[in-house]
Amino acid sequence: MSLTELMILKNLTHNEEYCRKVLPYVKSAYFSEDKYRTLYDIIDNYFEHYNNVPTTNALRISLDSVNINDNLYGNVVSVVEVLDEYIKEDLEYVVNTTEDWCQERALYNAVLESISIIDGDGEKDKGQLPKILSDALAVSFDNNVGHNFIDDYKKRFDFYNEKEEKIPFHLDKFNKITNGGVPRKTLNIAMAGTGVGKSLFMCDLAASHMMGGYNVLYITLEMSEEKIAERVDANLLDIPIHQLKELSFDVYTKRIDRVKKKSTGRLIIKEYPTASASVSHFNHLLNELWIKNTFKPDVIFIDYLNICSSSRLKNGSNVNSYTLIKSIAEEVRGLAVEHNVPIFSATQVNRQGFVSSDIGLEDTSESFGLPATADLMFALMSNDELEQMNQIMVKQLKNRYNDPNVTKRFVVGIDKSKMRLYDVSDNAQLTITNEKGSNDVATKNFNKRIGNVEIVL
Repeated sequence: MSLTELMILKNLTHNEEYCRKVLPYVKSAYFSEDKYRTLYDIIDNYFEHYNNVPTTNALRISLDSVNINDNLYGNVVSVVEVLDEYIKEDLEYVVNTTEDWCQERALYNAVLESISIIDGDGEKDKGQLPKILSDALAVSFDNNVGHNFIDDYKKRFDFYNEKEEKIPFHLDKFNKITNGGVPRKTLNIAMAGTGVGKSLFMCDLAASHMMGGYNVLYITLEMSEEKIAERVDANLLDIPIHQLKELSFDVYTKRIDRVKKKSTGRLIIKEYPTASASVSHFNHLLNELWIKNTFKPDVIFIDYLNICSSSRLKNGSNVNSYTLIKSIAEEVRGLAVEHNVPIFSATQVNRQGFVSSDIGLEDTSESFGLPATADLMFALMSNDELEQMNQIMVKQLKNRYNDPNVTKRFVVGIDKSKMRLYDVSDNAQLTITNEKGSNDVATKNFNKRIGNVEIVL
């Protein structure tokens, strides 16, 4: 007989204050024997219905309506008889003891579940092992009952004046619209038609973050690791991508050495087959990178979200695109929160958006659930006129960091040969409309050129 479990059950039937403190955190699965689990379920159900602790007599009556075999019934009755032998103990002691017990049992159950997954039992895959164990290790009693508006004014004041940690862009306009960069625990989405520059944008940003001293993880489900690395090479070595093959090994090595000296950041590129990987796989990768390489990313790129799979929905599940993409987006944002990083990804426009000169949230491919989940979302647009000026237009679609209407549209320079984006002069921005109903000539011309969308391979 477990003395700790018996102590918990005694206090659950005699100490209302204790019951209210611990009941939200105790689980039936934590108890070691069926008789304890059965009795706990009865207590929990009683408290839920009557908002009070049950008497032992109430437990006996409730037990009669439970569908269990005679042997288990007898074992539960014998435990109920012992519950009357209650001696009140220090509340803090029994609460702390219960918390320790919950933590130990949660970890024990997680280890058993992990072994079962490793042995191939059940529906979960090995990629979920880190989360199962981390969830168990995170078990604790949260005694915070919420924010008291009057009494907690100092906390609020400190919060207002606390400088939020952000990861900046190397592009001034993006820093302006985000108030200095993107915070951690966020999901940031670039939207464009096929080949317009989603991957170019993410490769450029990944390269600049690494040179800024940040650790970067780039997950690709579309192009190979080598192709992504080739784009980063062109960007950082300042060499047109088609000329990389012409470099001698000595020249290439010297240029790489110069990059090494300029940056303390690291870049890891990991490839998965299209539609084969989910957040479970990414969690497993992050765990492996830490164990084997002591690598912990500051920012993660996923290229791109629509071709991930869901860890909650099985491949081939009969679900619509809205449910699937929303599920993936929620899981990816959860990954950002869990690992305290901003995540950048991309999405396709739908068929209507591909031939449109003015992309909106309604043009999101497959699911409107994606913009509902994202913290920052913007469209990348191009046409013949912008191509001639070596520019690409950015349109804000959603922005939780700032008012998206302040700078609705802007342009940045693009060097396709070196896979780079760069700031342009303020004069280049004068022809871009930022206000609804503006009649500026540049926007009219932009809107007329519907069919000539620049393709960036």
